[in-house]
Amino acid sequence: MGRAALSVPSNIAEGNDRSSNKDALNFLRIARGSLAELETQLWVAHDVGWLDAESYLRICAKREEVERMLGGLIRTRQNRMKSGHD
Repeated sequence: MGRAALSVPSNIAEGNDRSSNKDALNFLRIARGSLAELETQLWVAHDVGWLDAESYLRICAKREEVERMLGGLIRTRQNRMKSGHD
């Protein structure tokens, strides 16, 4: 879970440092994939009893918040590409 969680901001940072929107979007999509991976790992951890219900719900809420923000960032980058800004 730690690796998936750390992968999210790492890929956002790497994408932000890229010179083109296309490259940045690729890294943002990788970050979104890491969030999906984290969601699965949280579910499994809760299901097998490694994570109590309160912690599970709290962490899932935070993950969903990051997912919404990341989705907004992806849409912004996509709109830039549509308007001709690479």
